[in-house]
Amino acid sequence: MLTRKQLDLLRFIQQRMRESGVPPSFDEMKDALDLKSKSGIHRLITALEERGFLRRLPNRARAIEVIRLPESLGPATASAAAPEPRRFTPSVVEGGRAKAVPPRPTTTQFTDEQGRAVSIPVMGRIAAGTPISAIQNQSSAITLSPDFLAGGEHYALEVRGDSMVEAGILDGDLVVIRKQDTANTGDIIVALIDDEEATLKRLRKRGSSIALEAANPAYETRVLGPDRVQIQGRLVSLVRRY
Repeated sequence: MLTRKQLDLLRFIQQRMRESGVPPSFDEMKDALDLKSKSGIHRLITALEERGFLRRLPNRARAIEVIRLPESLGPATASAAAPEPRRFTPSVVEGGRAKAVPPRPTTTQFTDEQGRAVSIPVMGRIAAGTPISAIQNQSSAITLSPDFLAGGEHYALEVRGDSMVEAGILDGDLVVIRKQDTANTGDIIVALIDDEEATLKRLRKRGSSIALEAANPAYETRVLGPDRVQIQGRLVSLVRRY
């Protein structure tokens, strides 16, 4: 049984997907339902996800998939009615938000015949400064020794910006990220903000809030509510080309 607001949101997302193939942004959903903050939208989406009507796709900006609809809205399965999200060639968006839904990242890892080398997908670029578009689709791959990994799934991102220079992370470096959705205070993480922006920062937990701390005094620490931040992974290694 859905509440009126949950039903209205599901109907709005389904209609937008049918018209454009791109899920609405949190701001668009907030305005459509006449809510005062995006935290209310986050709670509605979480409730719909728990009830099996929506699914949020990891490592993608504005990536929401309608799995099914209530009988009052139509067929039980909505995925066939909604067109596939539009795809695009990844590019750096300096200081902006994602304008389209990138394809799902591929995080498969491979070893050679002797099990000595692991191929890690490079999933685009990450901001160490002003947040840019969230993790994109695979652009290349790097091969690493398993000694540089931490077990589990990994992906790599090219760093753009200088906010982490005092942590030894420079513009143009490749950071190797272990895919996980939790981290400890002091870990350097990939943080997805408001389902739209990704940034590389040090995690600090301040009571019920999350602080994303730069390693450069020129940048301010951002303190956000836990409902606005999703941890996408933890830094385990760094690759620098000369």
